[in-house]
Amino acid sequence: MAIHTQESLSGFIASEPHLSFTEKGDARLFVKIGQEHYRREEDGSFTQTETTFHDLVAFRKTAERAHQRFAKGDKFVAEGYTHTYDHNDDNGQPIKVEEFVAKKIGHDLARTRYAVDRPRRAQETDSLDTGLEDATLSHDTPRRTSAGVGSVGR
Repeated sequence: MAIHTQESLSGFIASEPHLSFTEKGDARLFVKIGQEHYRREEDGSFTQTETTFHDLVAFRKTAERAHQRFAKGDKFVAEGYTHTYDHNDDNGQPIKVEEFVAKKIGHDLARTRYAVDRPRRAQETDSLDTGLEDATLSHDTPRRTSAGVGSVGR
């Protein structure tokens, strides 16, 4: 079976996330996002060029969860598609508008520090009850840090 792929987008949240609802009652998230652009120089260094700004929307559960978890300035990676539609400008002239519709979105782990709070699995709960958590783990088994989050050995 072929690998399923979609468009992706990365950048930073440039405006405060705004949650509203469609006529059908579905959650709709809207944010302005920024993308930094760089030019590679002959010596191998990079020079930052113009930052561009775009619209990003998400719907339903993705919108609700993103609204709870994202703030202005957060770095993100999203999967979805580009949607182009007609809109009238301030003078009533029709223009083409482009937005990215995020079906999935998360923080960019290469540019964000964070902790993961995973639910306990039945096997981990059993080993905690016997006090043998570290003794029963192999190097392939994820371990919780002392804060109860994270993973070591993967």
